[in-house]
Amino acid sequence: MNEREIKIRRWFGMWLDGKCNGIEELFCIDAVYTESWGPKYEGLPRIRHWFEEWNTRGKVCTWDIKQFFHKGDQTVVEWYFANVMNDGREEKFDGMSLTKWRGDKIAFLKEFGCNTDNYDPYGQGDEPVFRDGKCNWF
Repeated sequence: MNEREIKIRRWFGMWLDGKCNGIEELFCIDAVYTESWGPKYEGLPRIRHWFEEWNTRGKVCTWDIKQFFHKGDQTVVEWYFANVMNDGREEKFDGMSLTKWRGDKIAFLKEFGCNTDNYDPYGQGDEPVFRDGKCNWF
């Protein structure tokens, strides 16, 4: 298995375990991490703080990798994610991460999310029918 894939699997595994042991081996000290819905963490200390704090409020239940793509110093990973927060809220979505490497460490990681509650707005005719209610924008 590719070393980069092993490191990304290790990162996802840390979330599943709720423990970030060895995070310094994965991220550059000045790494930048952007979540799909907007938050951005600059530097390893901030990424560690976010990880540890988030895991006091929720639990990642699933983070399944579907496939990897590699080109030069970049890796894209497609995945499915599910979590449950301490207040009972659940989140599930498909996503991709664009990872840029500096040597053998992650220097940049940006997530992109996609709602899994899909439907065909043209399923009943030529005019689109969209669902009412709040949309999740990732």
